[in-house]
Amino acid sequence: MTTAATTTLVVDDNDTERCTIGGWLRRAGHTVVEATTAAETWVRLTEHAVDLVVLDVRLPDMSGIEVCERIKAAPDTRALPVIHISAQAVDVADRAQGLRRGADAYMVDPIDPGEFLATVEAVLRYYQALRRAERMAARMAELTRTSLDINAATSFDGLAAVAARGAFAIFGVPASVFVLPPDGRVRRTIEFGIGPWRRDCPPEIPARIAALTRLGDDTGTEVARVPLRRWLELLPDSVADDDLMLVVSRLKHDRPPIGIAVGVRGARTEDDTNLLRQLGQAVALAMEALRSYTEEHLTSLTLQHSLLPASLPSVPGWSLAVRYEPASDQAEVGGDFYEVLDLGDRVLVAIGDVQGHSLYAATVMAEVRHALRAFAAEGHDSVTILGLLNDVLHRYHDDQTVTMSVMTLDPRSGAAHIATAGHLPPLHISDGHARYGRGGGLLLGFPREPGFGDGVAVEETRVPPGGTIVLLTDGLVEDRGIPLADNLERLRTVAADVDDELERYGDRIIAEFGHREDDVALVVVRRDGP
Repeated sequence: MTTAATTTLVVDDNDTERCTIGGWLRRAGHTVVEATTAAETWVRLTEHAVDLVVLDVRLPDMSGIEVCERIKAAPDTRALPVIHISAQAVDVADRAQGLRRGADAYMVDPIDPGEFLATVEAVLRYYQALRRAERMAARMAELTRTSLDINAATSFDGLAAVAARGAFAIFGVPASVFVLPPDGRVRRTIEFGIGPWRRDCPPEIPARIAALTRLGDDTGTEVARVPLRRWLELLPDSVADDDLMLVVSRLKHDRPPIGIAVGVRGARTEDDTNLLRQLGQAVALAMEALRSYTEEHLTSLTLQHSLLPASLPSVPGWSLAVRYEPASDQAEVGGDFYEVLDLGDRVLVAIGDVQGHSLYAATVMAEVRHALRAFAAEGHDSVTILGLLNDVLHRYHDDQTVTMSVMTLDPRSGAAHIATAGHLPPLHISDGHARYGRGGGLLLGFPREPGFGDGVAVEETRVPPGGTIVLLTDGLVEDRGIPLADNLERLRTVAADVDDELERYGDRIIAEFGHREDDVALVVVRRDGP
């Protein structure tokens, strides 16, 4: 026979017939179990993993044809092949009825042993091919689902977890995944079907598992069978109890490889090996994308912070605190900025937001900030500074807009002059009460007639001893689906109680609104006392 040895259930109440059929099957390499009635048939199907049923049409307690129908209707046995045999129902009509009602073959006495075994082989070959196809289709569907989850992973821990879970779901055996992110800490994640199990792992393990295959230091994807002994030499704390199929994949020479190991019982065929190879390639691609995103994000954050003031001036009688929080899921550089300058007899405090998130926006932000410092050093007032910045945008970046508030402060008297161009109003806080000042005005970069001051919202105020002014960008209070006025009122309520420690105060305000989709800049200025 060309099919694998199987367990066959022979159902016949005739001892001689049952013994004869069973003998033929045993000599052909089958394991044979027997039943004499329909009732015994259900018991044997429960007791044994049966691959084929040879079923007499006439049984003492039920028609064999009805037994066949029930086998084909039950979820656990519907894919079980059935061959009818009969010494009595031998007409063409009997055979046609048996086949129509679920039998895969129908043989009548006298039965030739060669023909019988050939029929058994043909039926089993068909069903085994069908099961392999169904099994592969199910595994392919699981691979597709896993690939989607892998591509959606937003962290290295999450990537390792979904890859391990997917490998277990695809191959039905425990799986281990190894990835080495830029932080140098290997994520070794094991899945048994009860959730990811993260275990410690030396940083050299990914390179050593690559050495177990032909990949070595090259790029590409390789699959190899690893003897259990060699695996335990590499990872003595492994819980594997059999040889493993290992896939390693590397896209670039300067990258560590990823590795996925599954028990060999789950990946026996060439098709299984190809699935494992595809899974490894999917993880490697996702790993590279996540690594590139992480490196770009780190570079962006470094650039963003390098464009902001390195320190704040010390102003006697005043406390200052600033916060800059980049959007956590935004790899590109944002355009939010702030500035605090000690001009001798006065202090300039500015906050702004350049349109967009890109390196271009960051470039414009840097130019605006440097121009702001130059115009302030020339002694211009807040409104004039905004007008000059508007001219800079028109001259060099006429496709960009900027919102900004500029406050000049006399630290001795507390007098403050605030000019706003399209920006959120400042928040004034005194004696536990908070109110918004005057915001609005036209954005910088909008064409306007001569007389720039007409488009600027101007506010003259005095900060009393103990009073605080908060300047912010809109990333703190803008949420999809929530009116801006609601979040502004929420901020006003939360900010009314100013902590003694302004750093803690800034942290508390940022934490109140949680994860933000946009960058956030915040400047807090407090007059400490008389």
